[in-house]
Amino acid sequence: MNDTSQRAGREPGVVAAAVYAGGRRLQDIEIDAAGAFAARPGHVVWIGLHEPSLELLARLQRQFDLHPLAIEDAGKAHQYPKLEQYGEGLFIVARTAQMENGRIGFGETHLFVGKGYVLSIRHGASRSYAQVRERCEAAPHGLSEGEDYIVYAILDFIVDDYFPVLATINSEVEAIEDDILARAPGRAQIDRLYTLRRDLLRLGNAVSPLVDVCQRLEHTQVMAIDPAMQPHFRDVTDHIRRARESIETLREVLAFAFEASLMNGQMQQTEVARRLAAWAAILAVPTAIAGIYGMNFEHMPELKWRFGYFFVLGAIAAICSFLYWRFRRNGWL
Repeated sequence: MNDTSQRAGREPGVVAAAVYAGGRRLQDIEIDAAGAFAARPGHVVWIGLHEPSLELLARLQRQFDLHPLAIEDAGKAHQYPKLEQYGEGLFIVARTAQMENGRIGFGETHLFVGKGYVLSIRHGASRSYAQVRERCEAAPHGLSEGEDYIVYAILDFIVDDYFPVLATINSEVEAIEDDILARAPGRAQIDRLYTLRRDLLRLGNAVSPLVDVCQRLEHTQVMAIDPAMQPHFRDVTDHIRRARESIETLREVLAFAFEASLMNGQMQQTEVARRLAAWAAILAVPTAIAGIYGMNFEHMPELKWRFGYFFVLGAIAAICSFLYWRFRRNGWL
């Protein structure tokens, strides 16, 4: 996803780079000067990147003394959600999700967090964090908490973006469920059920690990988090759990919808089989009678009876009508 908020004149891959102090934005900065600003007491550097080059990541590594393994992971967009500590810094991976052409598109956000700096790196399907930056700058009291508040704001934004995706899928699932109860599903509808269940499984795998990430931040098992920020991470954890519960509920509904589609199809097959059996029983009467009189026996007295033909036709019609009435009464026709 292209970032339309990238400032004019910024080098490729850099969306925004600024330094803050006391909850206020002081100025935009260049990448090669970021480390010096981050080392100043009371200053926080926040750099936002979108699919940066390896050369740009290497420059950031030199500025903030980032661990080579974390830099290697940040250059790849196929990481499992996690939180790792390298010395006094953290490396956080979170999965993002957006609806793209009826499917869930997945992306990743990598966060480097340390004393005086936050680096956010986006890959794949993800909304720009320009909104997060604007929201933080509009709340200087929260932003004065420094890198803790920035990390919280980004994680909260990522988790909040799961709910529009779930709402879209929920609406589609309800429509499919109503359609299945009305008539037998087609092949395209069954394929869609499989697709949605597979996408929800991937979304669940992206959401669940974030519970552990936020709990570790909340309980300060890693880098020291300001006690005033711990309830914020607890709130994000609650949102993640709610998203996870919604995912599980939708998966159960999809499972029920799939089972209902199979049952509906079986019921229709049973209905067709009943109708065929009923008509076969009705047609068996004239077939049997015709078969009897098709035998070439010489002594069949009724063949010379003047009203024999009309009697046989009448008997066939009466028996078939009686059978039709009985099958109709029993719901087979």
